Amino acid sequence: MSGFPSAGSEIAAGTLIDNRYIIQKLLGQGGLGRTYLAFDTRRFNEACVLKEFAPIGTGESGIEKCRNLFKREAKILHQLEHPQIPRFLACFEGEGRLFLVQEYVDGKTYSAILRERQQQDKVFTENEVIEWLNKLLPVLQYVHEHNIIHRDISPDNIMLPSGKDLPVLIDFGVGKQIADLNDASSGEQVTFVGKMSLVGKVGYAPREQISIGMCSPSSDLYALGVTAVVLLTGRDPSFLMDQYSLEWKWRFYASVRDGFAQILDKMLIDIPKNRYQSASEVIQHLEQLEAPSTPPKNEINLPYSLLPKFESPSETLSVQLPPQVPTSPWQRPFVNTQQENTLINAPVDNTQYSMFSSTLNSTFSNTSNNTPNNIINENNNISNEDYSNTKPRLPSLDIEFIERCEQYLAYYIGPMANLIIEEVLAENPDISHYHFIQLLSREITDSRSAIEFSRKLLG
Repeated sequence: MSGFPSAGSEIAAGTLIDNRYIIQKLLGQGGLGRTYLAFDTRRFNEACVLKEFAPIGTGESGIEKCRNLFKREAKILHQLEHPQIPRFLACFEGEGRLFLVQEYVDGKTYSAILRERQQQDKVFTENEVIEWLNKLLPVLQYVHEHNIIHRDISPDNIMLPSGKDLPVLIDFGVGKQIADLNDASSGEQVTFVGKMSLVGKVGYAPREQISIGMCSPSSDLYALGVTAVVLLTGRDPSFLMDQYSLEWKWRFYASVRDGFAQILDKMLIDIPKNRYQSASEVIQHLEQLEAPSTPPKNEINLPYSLLPKFESPSETLSVQLPPQVPTSPWQRPFVNTQQENTLINAPVDNTQYSMFSSTLNSTFSNTSNNTPNNIINENNNISNEDYSNTKPRLPSLDIEFIERCEQYLAYYIGPMANLIIEEVLAENPDISHYHFIQLLSREITDSRSAIEFSRKLLG
């Protein structure tokens, strides 16, 4: 090697590794080492990824174990041949360092793609995420069948190659063998394997992996589920999980069909045995999802700002009333995200709308004739003349956003939150998100708590 730095320090650009690879730049760095972009001089300067394996804080005995595990698992990675996994090209050791060489993927990570969409006030649609999962789950199925767990799935480690439509799973590091989890031949080995398993991003990796180093195929499915809801909502995992109950609250920020939401929720279950145990299970359930039905012409048109992310106090939602009064309790309206022009049918339990029933009934009962039957003609339709006099209105805010406001308000003032929200909605049927939050915050006597309440909902 030429001009090689001391072990532990970053390798400078231009350094020749193994008399073959020229370092171009540092791509990333983590607890297990560094990743570099390099050129292979023996393959016409073809771009490749050089991964230096150097766990932080490992003693001499640990280094030897790392070396043995590295070599054994490098052989396993060499067996992986899948079009959505970078090809394993070589491994070698030199100057006290261990290196893997893999195919370079020219493209964008999904974290970069998501940032680009957010700049346009967009996120990934339900159909896009379903298609994305259907393309990635067979990759995980293939990996798990080879007794390897990725352990570090996130938007940073999934790429879309330029000019292609199949996502690629990158950065396996030194893949964790499932067999190691069951090998308890010595306490020393189990301890080492446990430490080696502490890989993964906080927020994406499940609790058993972060806290005690246990991992399984369901761990990867959990991380894939987190990545999916991040793409759907444009929110960081820490924002999507309740800080007190540690329950996922991602549904507040996305409008998806209940069947698909249930699949994601099962991927995100905290207890490993209650999650999906294999990628094939998830694939099967996705296949059973019915295609969205064609919605009626009278839909509610909501911009992406439906996901609570407000930049202007004047931001409001445009609501078009159906021409026919519902004869049964409310049915949840269809949602049209205008940018993507995708209609989503998101039915929910009618009991979720009970909080509005009194408001709706009082609106009808307070009309000039005091009799709902006088408003509706024999075909059960509202005449234009009567409608202009009575002006019955549905709340202009999304039901899930209102429920979230009630949840937070109840934390500060208790069960009165429900009555206050009903009163505010009854008096302000066309209220904007910003004004709604401002009125609710006035009910919190402590000024700091009121500010905290507003920030949580406007954040």
